[in-house]
Amino acid sequence: MTEMVFGAIPAQSGDPVLPRWWRTVDKLTLSCIIVLFGIGLLLGLAASPPLAAKNGFEPFHYVQRQALFGSIAMVVLVVTSMMSPTLVRRLAVLGFLAAFIALAGLPFLGTDFGKGAVRWYSLGFASVQPSEFLKPGFIVVAAWFMAASQEIGGPPGKSYSLILTAVIVLMLAMQPDFGQSALILFGWGVMYFIAGAPMLILVGLAVVVIFGGTVAYSNSEHFARRIDGFLNPDVDPTTQLGYATNAIREGGFFGVGVGEGQVKWSLPDAHTDFIIAVAAEEYGLICVLAIIGLYATVVVRSLMRLMKERNPFIRLAGCGLACIVGVQAMINMGVAVRLLPAKGMTLPFVSYGGSSVIASAIAVGMLLAFTRTRPQGQIGDILLRRGR
Repeated sequence: MTEMVFGAIPAQSGDPVLPRWWRTVDKLTLSCIIVLFGIGLLLGLAASPPLAAKNGFEPFHYVQRQALFGSIAMVVLVVTSMMSPTLVRRLAVLGFLAAFIALAGLPFLGTDFGKGAVRWYSLGFASVQPSEFLKPGFIVVAAWFMAASQEIGGPPGKSYSLILTAVIVLMLAMQPDFGQSALILFGWGVMYFIAGAPMLILVGLAVVVIFGGTVAYSNSEHFARRIDGFLNPDVDPTTQLGYATNAIREGGFFGVGVGEGQVKWSLPDAHTDFIIAVAAEEYGLICVLAIIGLYATVVVRSLMRLMKERNPFIRLAGCGLACIVGVQAMINMGVAVRLLPAKGMTLPFVSYGGSSVIASAIAVGMLLAFTRTRPQGQIGDILLRRGR
């Protein structure tokens, strides 16, 4: 409460790491993430037992695995948030290169697990989705390029970031994974806009995206089927969207009761892509609004802290990370209520999945590292020094 009223206390250079981290980190954002993960475990208790029984596991097999993944993710989040922005940038570059190489190898070594899109590496005991780990690294690398372009005599970083974005989007579209492609493009667009992009270029890129979507619709049966299903005014009640829509309708304001929902017995992805349908059916609109409020708090709180940041790299990277976390949540929930075509995208920290929760923890850990309170001086002092 003291921090919310008076602001965080700037760190002293001689302080131990943990006390300095605790005084400077955004505790409200950290609390929201912990609550979201707790909600994810609660919903997993309701959504995953039918799948566990179908696959011959103990009823709470997937909940136990998610608790393990989540514990690792929370440690990763805290450790990452303790790092300096420079160290975050260096490690993000290395992580991005590793994820980029893994993404390039998917057509040769990846698997689709029968879902029609080659997005994963199967390790036997678990699976890894490279695109989840690519996102936070890409945001930091693209922000680094754009910030460098603003320096006197700096490289054409905006052009480099555009080329890199085009390559990644093309690789993701070939899987096909149009949801992650759109998320990468959106994150880059936000940073490009903040970095001072001419409106003419942004309009031109929008035209290119529309043209690309038209080409994908004409040449990809997977993409066309999802768009046609979204545009069809009649929802087939035996499809995933049909089950999710009915579950949300049945839940009403307060839900049908804990453990009383039926959608988890019909939806194969009830514990991952459509977990918000389980929340809406069993806990009602109140629970869904609470989840939306938590994500909104994370995004708005982070952007407000970044508004005070003077470092262009930190400001760009932080805004990009905050926006991709918020937009991914919006896309997941938008699909469940049929506001958007089906994307196959998880709900950060709530959906089941090791790749998803650990990658989300890396992204938010970076965001917390960028939004930690640092002594920067008054903006008036900086302007006076520039005028001398």
